[in-house]
Amino acid sequence: MDLLKPSIGLIFWMLIGFGILFFILAKFAWPVITKGIASRNKKIADQLTEAAKIHEEMLALNKKHDEMIAAAKNERDEILSEARKLSDELYEKAKRKAAAETQAMIEEAKKSIYFEKMNAITDAKNEIAKFSIDIAQKVINEELKDSEKQENLIEKWLEDCHFN
Repeated sequence: MDLLKPSIGLIFWMLIGFGILFFILAKFAWPVITKGIASRNKKIADQLTEAAKIHEEMLALNKKHDEMIAAAKNERDEILSEARKLSDELYEKAKRKAAAETQAMIEEAKKSIYFEKMNAITDAKNEIAKFSIDIAQKVINEELKDSEKQENLIEKWLEDCHFN
C-alpha cells in the first residue's frame, strides 16, 4: 500500500524531476516542436492554397475544354454542312452536265439523221436520174433505129428552133 500513499519526499523529488524535465523540454524541445508544428501548419496551408489554385485551374481547364469541344462540334457541323452543300452542288452540276451531253448527243444524232436522209434522197435522185437517162437512151435508141425517123425528128427540131 505504500505505492498508493506516496511520501512527501517522493512527491517533492518527483516534482523537482518533473520541473527539470519540464524546464528542459520547455527550453529545448518546445520551441522545436512549436516551430515544427507552425512549419507543418504553414506547409499544410500552402498546400491547401496550392490545391485551391489547382482546383480553380482545373475548373478553368474544364471550361476551356468544354468550349473547345463545343467549338469542335460547331466546326464539325459546319464542315458537314459544307460537304453536303458541295455534294449537292456536284450532283446538280453532274446532272446538268449529263443532261447537256444527252441533249448534245440528241442534236448530233438529229443532224446525223438529217444528213443521212439528205444523202439517201440525193442517192435516190441520182439513181432515178440514172434510170431515167438509161430509159431515155433505150427509148431514143429504139425510136432512132430507123434513119427515116431520125430525119423526121431532126426536121421537127429545126422547125421548133427559129433562127433570125
